[in-house]
Amino acid sequence: MARWGRRVTSVHGSWRRVVAIIGSGGAIDAQLRATSLEVGRLAIDAGFRVVTGGLGGVMGAASEGARSSAAWRDGDVVGVIPSYDRSTANPHVDVVVPTGLQLGRNVIVVAMSDVVIAIGGGAGTLSELALAWQLGKPIVALGTAGGWAARLAGQAIDHRHAGVMHDEATPSAAVRRAQELVELARVEPGDIGSGWRRLDP
Repeated sequence: MARWGRRVTSVHGSWRRVVAIIGSGGAIDAQLRATSLEVGRLAIDAGFRVVTGGLGGVMGAASEGARSSAAWRDGDVVGVIPSYDRSTANPHVDVVVPTGLQLGRNVIVVAMSDVVIAIGGGAGTLSELALAWQLGKPIVALGTAGGWAARLAGQAIDHRHAGVMHDEATPSAAVRRAQELVELARVEPGDIGSGWRRLDP
């Protein structure tokens, strides 16, 4: 089978791994908030840095949870916001990235990550999942959280690669799976602007 892009055996040098936590940006119920808080906290406990879209909902709760970890260090929580206005970021973000790209900021959130955890989510989350899939990022979907995460958990979006969006039921299981996935060799997509670049095997 032809490979597209560059095979990576060690994704990282000395820098820390980054997990993108994506999900519903509007008002969320108490259960979804608790789930997001726990995923954020456990991600920092596990040694990840956390990147989100920097606003409210799942993004805000995950950022808050990350900051509550005993292992948190300043700079661990990154918010990639759609506007240029830093004041729109949730108050738990350490580093605000004001893109001015509106929906286009989803590309940056996903591209910064080594693994993606999806919690609930509507159309914005769906776009991030599609981008992560195209970029070959490992994806963990909390199938119990509703939204697009639940609808796509255990599924493949297309034939682009043989994997699926990993389905986990709890925050602890999701973070453990994320830890496992970032240790696996994977294929970097290279230039996918007009289709993935085919390289000789």
